[in-house]
Amino acid sequence: MRFLLLDLPARLLKGLLILLVFLTPVLGVWLASSLVAYTNGPTWLAVGSGVLLFPLLPIAWDLRGRKRRQHKPQILTWGDRVILRTLLLNLLFLTCLLALRPQTSFLALSTRGDWMLEGQRGPQVEWVRRSLFQLANELEWLYLAVHQNPYKQYADTNTIRPAPQPTAPPSTQPTPHTEPAPQAQKTPPPTPTNPTAQPATLWTTNAALHPAVANMPASVETSIAAVAQYLAQQEHDPFLRVKALHDYVADRIAYDAPAFFGQAPRPPQDAETVFRTRKAVCAGYAKLLEALGQAIGEEIVYVVGDSRSQSSDLNGGSHAWNAAKLAGNWYLIDATWDSGYVNGSSFTKQYGTSYLFTPPAVMVVSHFPDDAAWQLLPQPLSRGDFFRQPMLRPGFFAQGLKLLSPTRSQTDVQGNAVIQLENPRQRWLMASYSAKGSQQAEHCVEQTSQGTQLSCPLPGTGTYEVQLFTGDQQYGHYESVGQLEFNKG
Repeated sequence: MRFLLLDLPARLLKGLLILLVFLTPVLGVWLASSLVAYTNGPTWLAVGSGVLLFPLLPIAWDLRGRKRRQHKPQILTWGDRVILRTLLLNLLFLTCLLALRPQTSFLALSTRGDWMLEGQRGPQVEWVRRSLFQLANELEWLYLAVHQNPYKQYADTNTIRPAPQPTAPPSTQPTPHTEPAPQAQKTPPPTPTNPTAQPATLWTTNAALHPAVANMPASVETSIAAVAQYLAQQEHDPFLRVKALHDYVADRIAYDAPAFFGQAPRPPQDAETVFRTRKAVCAGYAKLLEALGQAIGEEIVYVVGDSRSQSSDLNGGSHAWNAAKLAGNWYLIDATWDSGYVNGSSFTKQYGTSYLFTPPAVMVVSHFPDDAAWQLLPQPLSRGDFFRQPMLRPGFFAQGLKLLSPTRSQTDVQGNAVIQLENPRQRWLMASYSAKGSQQAEHCVEQTSQGTQLSCPLPGTGTYEVQLFTGDQQYGHYESVGQLEFNKG
């Protein structure tokens, strides 16, 4: 009995090593195959690496050292040596993958970690899928360790947190606009034209620049406080007053594209500098709006996190925006994305209100705050949930459209890329596709549709971006309202 008790720790240790030997190759193959699925690479590469690491390389390693061991006393058995070498090689493999591609690894596991379950349904399948994504979420620390947001430095130390139960935005809804800064705008495909057609109107009220901003005398713009007080005197409705503050920032400030792309030094993003120079990146827009609110007692706060647009990768990049408290409730605002768009390294001003009082469920499609409370959702999304969402614009939701399939940001297909949606208002739809990274877009079909399905005949293997466009007339202005990514095998 005493011998068995003394031997028990050794047996437990050996059992743990054996368990790790089986788990590490599984984790390695899962990570490698998810990266392959995310980049639309050959699956055999991931499977082959798993077979190589378990058991081929460990056995080859042991055979290579056989001659050196012939005249030495053996402490470990052949099985022990293979177990330890398998563990070492697989841990090294995992560590190298995670160290070399930490952000991409987390993104791949969060979006394509269930690639082997593609097309399968059922309670057991969903349980496995949830478990895989939960495991992927545990690696978020790895993503955050290398992902530094430069706009955090402008956040206030005394952080305000919103109430846990937000309400819907006011009935006065804004109008969406085109590509948000600072992401580059893709050139849309040629659209049907008709000289008598009018641009589509989305989120139909209060789309115009506030009259107090449009008609502001130049003599008023001497200081932040003077501008804020003038707007407060001109507008007494609290929602329209905040809209006027938003409009001033979106209209008067130009996005500093050269500074963002490193072509010029990035000046300080404090409110006074932005007000004086009339240039900023997202932090400057948000700080100026915050300062305007403070000057007249409006509670507007600075929010920092990540964002993604149609022209960014699935994980997006660092960003800053605002939240305003009105009538006891918080509302989300992004004056940067309402000021215009960046094409290449130049900024084109185009005022809009897509991101003024945006519903939280719509805002979280493109904006992921570091503090989950600023999602203003009863059940906040995880970062993995954020990555898995298709990239849809506010205009998509404003027109009553609902995406039925695919419901993921990236989807594997063997044939055509098929998009199914609900279109209760019978909006005119069309789509274009382009190889990922290419600026050359092609129509999916020659004719527009008021239906509920769009099909794109992708020409060959590769990763493609499919953009959705809508209009209120068959021949006229069509606006981009979303993008989905397809991997064709």
